[in-house]
Amino acid sequence: QVQLVESGGGLVQPGGSLRLSCAASGSILSIYAMGWYRQAPGKQRELVAGITSGGSTNYADSVKGRFTISRDNAKNTVYLQMNSLKPEDTAVYYCNAGYYSGKYYPLDYWGQGTQVTVSS
Repeated sequence: QVQLVESGGGLVQPGGSLRLSCAASGSILSIYAMGWYRQAPGKQRELVAGITSGGSTNYADSVKGRFTISRDNAKNTVYLQMNSLKPEDTAVYYCNAGYYSGKYYPLDYWGQGTQVTVSS
């Protein structure tokens, strides 16, 4: 059974930084690609960043140059470093296990989400 637990969200001022963590059960990081999604009120859930089991990454245009996804397979943890945060980054952020086939596809493995609020 795949379990994903996010942490690291909170309230931050515009221009600030946060690092989200996603702790995964077992050794799923050696099997699956991983992704971070976010969902703002009234909007659809969107892919923010993805990383293959080999470490290749891709990002949504809205976060390129500001967010960095990484993984530590030994710790079974995926990270999302978020810098230069903007109010429009405010959302619930979710960790996901998935796969790549030309692009990232989510499997039905989700964490409970962590709230990120960017506000002065």
